[in-house]
Amino acid sequence: MTAAITVSERAARRIGQILSKEGDGAKLRISVEGGGCSGFQYKFDVERTQADDDLVIERDSAVVLIDPASVPFLAGSEVDFVDDLIGASFRVVNPNATASCGCGTSFSI
Repeated sequence: MTAAITVSERAARRIGQILSKEGDGAKLRISVEGGGCSGFQYKFDVERTQADDDLVIERDSAVVLIDPASVPFLAGSEVDFVDDLIGASFRVVNPNATASCGCGTSFSI
């Protein structure tokens, strides 16, 4: 069994704001790809298509899709939204990551 992937209240609120501007059927896809300075990187895209095998996470007005290949890399993670002096961004708090880069979008396992 895979540990749950969650979306924080702050992230759900921001995702909902973004999706409301994109029109009906918009969803946020989060995926993990090879690359970045630490080996893997998170990718965030707004999409309207959903595959049959996507993991779907819904919280309030936020709908997040995760493809099956990315699920093991994100197991147990929380997607959060941070707005601080450095800037506003989504952050993935990933217990599987053994290292990450300063930008917060690249990690290694």
